[in-house]
Formats: sequence, structure tokens, C-alpha cells
Amino acid sequence: MIFAVFMISVSSGSGLSQYTNVKNALNQFHITSLYPKNKNGQTYGSAAYATSPETEPDLILATGVDGTEGYLLRKDMEGELPKTPEEAIAMQNSRSPEGHDIPLYDKDGETVIGVFRVGGE
Repeated sequence: MIFAVFMISVSSGSGLSQYTNVKNALNQFHITSLYPKNKNGQTYGSAAYATSPETEPDLILATGVDGTEGYLLRKDMEGELPKTPEEAIAMQNSRSPEGHDIPLYDKDGETVIGVFRVGGE
């Protein structure tokens, strides 16, 4: 059914904007149908079920450095993005070879229950 709607909209000349609308609707459906929400409205679960970075849950299932299972905030995993190529190089050169720690949360997205190491060995 969705494919048929997509094909009709493409043939009617409004294809690109309709495609974007359909893609966004499918991503939202994927997120809300696969992942439960916590009391704060954040989705949580394994990123293994995501079909793209846009469909990953807000809280991603992970195991902390001490074996504790919890969730990472997607925004913590993504980190700050550089604004220029020079800033990207500076950020890369400033990274520690041991990596860095980010909080590991309970599914409520508020309670810190451990740490997760990003990068390093």
C-alpha cells in the first residue's frame, strides 16, 4: 500500500517532496513500533533493530565497563560535531588513545547506573 502511494506520488510530479514525507513517516513508524517509551517519552532498546541512524532509539542498549547493562543517550554517542574541517582535525588530534567515558543510564534516561567507554582499546 505504501509502495503504491509512493509510486503514484512519483508519477504525479511531486515525487521528491512526497518521497521525503513518506520516508520520514516510515522512520517514525519504525521507531514507535519497535521501541517502548519511558515516562519522559524517550524510546529505548537495541540499535540492532534500527535501519538507519535516524531510526535508532533515544536510549541505546549497552554494557558498561563493569558489565552493567543500561542505556546510552544517542546524543552522547554522537558527540559534538565539528563545524569546519580544521575543527574536525583538532578534535581528532585531542582525543585520548584510552578513549573517554560517557554515562550509562537506567531506562528512565535520568538515573546514571555506570559508565561506558567510547574509543580506546
